[in-house]
Amino acid sequence: AYSILRRIIFWLLWNAEEKKKSQRHKTLQYNVQSGVTKAIHKVMGVTKEILREGDGTTFPKKGDKLSMHYKGTLASNDSKFDSSYDRGRPFEFKIGKGEVIKGWDEGVMQMSLGEKSKLLITSDYGYGNQGVGPIPPNADLVFEVELLKIGDKEANISSEGGGCCTIQ
Repeated sequence: AYSILRRIIFWLLWNAEEKKKSQRHKTLQYNVQSGVTKAIHKVMGVTKEILREGDGTTFPKKGDKLSMHYKGTLASNDSKFDSSYDRGRPFEFKIGKGEVIKGWDEGVMQMSLGEKSKLLITSDYGYGNQGVGPIPPNADLVFEVELLKIGDKEANISSEGGGCCTIQ
């Protein structure tokens, strides 16, 4: 009985390691295809690529009101489906409360104030097999997101380096 249990544990551990290798490979494929040499962080169905570092100390907590700029595109063909930049005003929401797709709740929580990142979100962390509006079912998404404000704390972002504006 002990040797059977040992084999089962070994098999479970081996399968978990193979799954990790597969996920790392997918992340590397995305990195190579996009030609990116920036930091890449993977959290479940979200891969975060840092485009501009934030302050490194101020991170959102569940329930915080955030203000962000974003541009959303389909991963399959890079077609834009939404953008707060086009509307000329940041998007505001409470993080971790289900007000946004799961990929945002997971990915944005890993960003520090002032950070600009690209979130590659798998369909199960986006709109799933239903899709919505111009987003087809089972679509992987790419969001370029910029964390401008957490609660009352505002980022000090200049327009140089890809920022959208200086927040007063």
